[in-house]
Amino acid sequence: MVDQRQQNERSQVTPEIERRCFIQAGLASAGTVLATSVLPSQIVSAAVPPQMTNSGANQIPRRPLAKTGEQVSIIGVGGYHLGSVKSSDLAVRLVQEAVDAGVNFFDNAWEYNDHRSEEWMGLGLQGRRDKVFLMSKVCTHGRDKKVAMQQLEDSLKRLGTDHLDLWQIHEVIYENDPDLHFAKGGVVEALDEAKKQGKVRFVGFTGHKSPAIHLKMLAHDYPFDTVQMPLNCFDATYRSFEQQVLPELQRRGIAALGMKSLGGDGQPIQYGVVRAEEALRYAMSLPVATTICGIDSLDVLHQNVEIARGFKPMSPQEMQALRERCRPASGDGHLELFKTTKKYDGSVGREQHGYPTIAELPL
Repeated sequence: MVDQRQQNERSQVTPEIERRCFIQAGLASAGTVLATSVLPSQIVSAAVPPQMTNSGANQIPRRPLAKTGEQVSIIGVGGYHLGSVKSSDLAVRLVQEAVDAGVNFFDNAWEYNDHRSEEWMGLGLQGRRDKVFLMSKVCTHGRDKKVAMQQLEDSLKRLGTDHLDLWQIHEVIYENDPDLHFAKGGVVEALDEAKKQGKVRFVGFTGHKSPAIHLKMLAHDYPFDTVQMPLNCFDATYRSFEQQVLPELQRRGIAALGMKSLGGDGQPIQYGVVRAEEALRYAMSLPVATTICGIDSLDVLHQNVEIARGFKPMSPQEMQALRERCRPASGDGHLELFKTTKKYDGSVGREQHGYPTIAELPL
């Protein structure tokens, strides 16, 4: 298992070699290992976030989506939570109020909530599609291009649109995922075909489990426009996407999309480790284009909109102080269950990889 190797084989490498590890396929296949955890004093501060525009009074600031020429709101609406609210009426209202408040980045995935997430978001975007940057994800989990192209048609129909602004490979979390995705006839070929057909403008990939797997994807040198990953004030000291992946995205000019700013399910907020405003402000202070938020109520939407409207980036000193404060509660990864457990692993992906579903696992 990669996690066990990470614990047992702490590589001693120079900063330049560490930066380049997994970028060359030869190094990746040789099993170069990244450190699982680091001390706060070892953390290298990330570069300053991109310049914001549209930052007047009562406006949600926007940032460039790297080299695409697009500007996206510094917070985005996550599709998963949208499909889990109590009714389609509430979901539609959440979408409409978010758009009207100035949020223009919308996230979704083909498999979320038995497709309700896309269907309900599509209802909410009726009459507002031209005001948003719409993303969904393809969920082949190793299946071929034909499956991917059918999923694209499904997503377009549910979302009520003739194109996606961004189409990402969903949940790249298993060690063999990069090889499956880049295999002949695999999902990466579908990305190319969808762009050629004009049904997709930009492409990327997502994952929440391991920075090493993200770097294996990047080692293929495919021209991704975006990469989505967990970025929060707990991440930096354990199997860190901020420390290991974010610098490589900056080097390549790929837009970083942050998620799980509250630790995945808000557990650190419930335990009093950090306040929601602090956690979200930290995530938005990183060099990301947007931070995608799970929004399942009008109260949460209004809170996030107000935080975004009043956002001022943390200084490096503030960020370091918050990491130091969080480390006793986060240094072993137990506040990021998406990294350390199977709780957040999608059932479709587990099934396609031949693993038991979460419900079938022993307690």
